[in-house]
Amino acid sequence: MNVSLDENAILPVREHSTDAGIDLFTPVALVVPAHGFAFVDTGVHVQLPENTRGHVCSKSGLNRNFGITVDGTIDQGYTGSIGVTVHNDGDTDYVFRCGDKIAQLVVEVVLYPEITQVDRISGGERGDSGFGSTGR
Repeated sequence: MNVSLDENAILPVREHSTDAGIDLFTPVALVVPAHGFAFVDTGVHVQLPENTRGHVCSKSGLNRNFGITVDGTIDQGYTGSIGVTVHNDGDTDYVFRCGDKIAQLVVEVVLYPEITQVDRISGGERGDSGFGSTGR
């Protein structure tokens, strides 16, 4: 995967060869207020492989220990800087220092099916039974 960096951006890294996620870093210090959110421009540009998307997702330790969540999609054709909206579901402000890991990028295979409108959807034994339909 090709990567280019804006000034002050930090090259993403995969800590272990079998890690699905590639760590993204914040190039600036910031505070994410309790029960609030903040936006970070990472300054990282990627050229994703064909038939993939980039899934920007939470770091498990930040999520488990501090209630910090992240979620976003980078479409294959997007080459602008990766922006990350960081949500703080915790009761205290969270401080990121410049250079801290803020999220991870997981590259996933994507299908591009044609969209066809039909009168009725058929198939599947569950039908339209959704939330809670399978019991506890």
